[in-house]
Amino acid sequence: MSTLHQMGDPARHFWMTRSVARTMGVSLSEAMAEGRLSHKDYADLVTNCRSCCFVETCEQWLAEQSGRADAAPPCCQHAQLFSSLKDVS
Repeated sequence: MSTLHQMGDPARHFWMTRSVARTMGVSLSEAMAEGRLSHKDYADLVTNCRSCCFVETCEQWLAEQSGRADAAPPCCQHAQLFSSLKDVS
């Protein structure tokens, strides 16, 4: 018997996704406006974040940031994408 994993609150994960990117100096809105990130990709970022099991770790990482971060938290499944968007910024 498989266990269903309940996804997290969409609003919470929307803001977490934006916050991690912003802390790295990445504007997801600008990335979409410039065609570097599609609307679907953006929606997928939030949906994938909603299924992440490292929410508390990510929130703790965000709380500890006092300036611009060079990278996303090590547990972030979007770390590579955020880094690639940062490199273009």
